[in-house]
Order: sequence, then C-alpha cells, then structure tokens
Amino acid sequence: MTLSHDVSGSHDESGPGPALVLLHSSVCDRRMWDPQWPVLAAAGYRVVRCDFRGFGDSPVADRPYGDAADVLDLLDHLGIERAALVGSSYGGQVALEVAATRPDAVTALALLCSALPGHVPGPALRSFAEREDALFDAGDLAAAVELNVATWLGPEAGGETREQVRRMQRHAFEAQLTAEFDPTEGKFDLSRIAAPCLAVSGAHDLPDFREIAAHLAAHIPAARHLELPWAGHLPSLERPNTVTDLLTRFLHETAPTN
Repeated sequence: MTLSHDVSGSHDESGPGPALVLLHSSVCDRRMWDPQWPVLAAAGYRVVRCDFRGFGDSPVADRPYGDAADVLDLLDHLGIERAALVGSSYGGQVALEVAATRPDAVTALALLCSALPGHVPGPALRSFAEREDALFDAGDLAAAVELNVATWLGPEAGGETREQVRRMQRHAFEAQLTAEFDPTEGKFDLSRIAAPCLAVSGAHDLPDFREIAAHLAAHIPAARHLELPWAGHLPSLERPNTVTDLLTRFLHETAPTN
C-alpha cells in the first residue's frame, strides 16, 4: 500500500470468503503476520495484509497522509465493502480510526495491545520514548533497535522471533530517516464503533497498553477486555499458535465464514 491514490504497492491477499485485514505494529511490518496469515486464509477468510508507508515494502510518503485513510483507500481499491480488522499496537489505533470513520464497513475488531491517540503516557512509556529519542539524537540506530526489541517482546519470545523483530524494526528506522511527513492522527469517537471488539492486553506489557485495553472495553459499546497473563506487547509473535486460535475463535463468533 502506497499513496492514497495509488494503492497497488505492498499488500498481499489470500483466500476466499469474508474479508479480514491485518494491520501491523510500528515495531514491525506486514511480515509480523506470517504465522497467522495461512491459517486464517485456510479458515475461510479473504485475508489482506499491508505495509504502512515507510514500513516493509512501502516507500515513505511524499505528501501529507493518514494511515487510516490509506487503509480505507485500499479496501475501496480491492472492492471490499465490509471487513473484519485485526490490529497490533499502532495497527490497532489505525483499526479504531477506520471503524469509527466508517462503522458500517467493519464487521469485527480484534485489537492486540492497541495504541490510542490522546493517551497520556505513563512513566514507563515516557522513559522509553526519552531513551529512544536520545539514541536517535546520538545516531545510534543499532541501540535504538535493541531498545525496542527488549521493550516490546515479552518473556515468551524466542531468539528467532527477536531476530525477526530486530530486522523489521531496523528496516523501518532506516526507511524513515528520509521521511518528510509523519501520518496525521485523526480525531474519532469510540462510541461510533458498532462492531464487536476484543481488546487484548498482555500482563508483561507496559501499563499504558493494559490501561488502554480497559478503556476501550469501557467506551466501545460491543467491546470486551481480555488480558493474557503470559504476554508482552506483541503476543501474536510471542505465542503465535495461541493467538491464532484466539483470533480464529473470535472471528468465527463475530464474522463467520458461512
């Protein structure tokens, strides 16, 4: 997925049936869904995954843009009128904006440790941001990557997963060094979201994201909060099979294939 009016870039789709869109974390790119991708397609969904601008195979923007608007453009480009959305971290925030902007187009929402615009960072998240900024200012990209890997992956993540996240985050940092534009954050009302919503948090994540999940469950009419006692910030990579099963059950309940 590239520019708003040119969505022929980095997205994949596979499978028949109801549409399901996977939106990645800003620590990763669309490859983070490799474990879930084939299973969800085999379960009967038309699965779409895309790279936000400056991630994976999508170039950085050459004009102001919004990631939620890009996702909506991609749905229109693919002829998808209604879809379930699964979003991880920042991808969850994008999914929320899509669902609030076009409520009738979203059949279900699964949010894994979602971000939320307007959230006031707590001490741990502020400390992380300050350390990351200091490393960027010092030009130490490698240390910034390691900080993100250490912060966002919980204790269940093995060495191969950590290396995968390391590669994705390094690529994103290098691509975004040349970026002139950051995505705009749209203002939206959570109460406009009509779709059933599962807001997942991890017990080993920063407190901010556990608070956000509880907030979403309280302010989205058809939402519930589920905390995973073993998880950090990227549960779909930490225990892929467990999260794939969780998503499949939720989607079959809320956006069935038949």
